[in-house]
Amino acid sequence: MNDKTQIAERDQEAIARHEGNQPARRMTLTPAVDVFEDSQGITLWADLPGVAKEKLDVKVHDGNLYIEAEAVVPTPAGLRLQHAEIREPRFARAFSLSADFDRSKIFANLQNGVLKLTIPRRDEARPRQIEVQTN
Repeated sequence: MNDKTQIAERDQEAIARHEGNQPARRMTLTPAVDVFEDSQGITLWADLPGVAKEKLDVKVHDGNLYIEAEAVVPTPAGLRLQHAEIREPRFARAFSLSADFDRSKIFANLQNGVLKLTIPRRDEARPRQIEVQTN
């Protein structure tokens, strides 16, 4: 190949890191998130492409919600990796949760690289209709 058609040049340092001579650089990405709120609570959708359930950690601590994950990007059989800018990306994101939300009832579901978190409001924090009496 000449320099006009070459896709990627071999980086000998990167090859050495990949082969175990040095630890490979890790990159942490901030996943894109959509948050919807209604009177019942919050629904949070986070994009985590390539993340399996075993590599996902969702936790609540000191009023904060933490999402940490690691994607696995397999190399297809019969192909050799020539260039990778992000080989095994890590995802991390944190959110502050108001005391209005019931942290013990958070529901999490991971499907097709999208994490859905349902965070309900505490019963005391939900709007309620007050009946008006007449004499």
